Amino acid sequence: MTTVAIIGDGPAGLSAALFLAKNGHQAIVYGQDKTAMHFAQLHNYLGIDNMGGTDFQTAARAQVAGFGANLLDAQVETVTHQDGRFTVHAGDDAREADYVILAGAKAARRLAEQLGVDLTDDRARVDTENRTNIDRVYAVGRLARGNRSQAIISAGAGAVAALDILSREEGKDVHDWDTPPKEGE
Repeated sequence: MTTVAIIGDGPAGLSAALFLAKNGHQAIVYGQDKTAMHFAQLHNYLGIDNMGGTDFQTAARAQVAGFGANLLDAQVETVTHQDGRFTVHAGDDAREADYVILAGAKAARRLAEQLGVDLTDDRARVDTENRTNIDRVYAVGRLARGNRSQAIISAGAGAVAALDILSREEGKDVHDWDTPPKEGE
């Protein structure tokens, strides 16, 4: 089982955690539920006619926790990298991880700088899978899109990063595709 540290608990971080936890990996989400989503009203999120950001966050956090992700009410101070492993330091807690997903704005940018991620003025440089120049470090959400971030785009970016991690671990493309149960099941 792979351990992924997800720093940020908005739509990008929670989406990544959902895909990873649902597929049997340990997803540790660091955040204090202080995301900008609490100031949002969703009218442009596919499948949602109208929902407040706080209600969205409540539902998303419950869904992610229901699949077994570990939601920690913690602020990450540092992330260190040695021998292909990461150690995430939050207060007195230190946990190791195989991958890191930076899914936030200010705190994630500070951590990206610590790790040596290539940054421009307003964003981290990422490829199409949201990989940074540091192996096994991904940047999603506002850190990757700067001022062009939207909840639905951020959630999609979190899913892209998670699917890339799942595919790397399987050694082949992974498609998280659920089908409805057949009649009588």
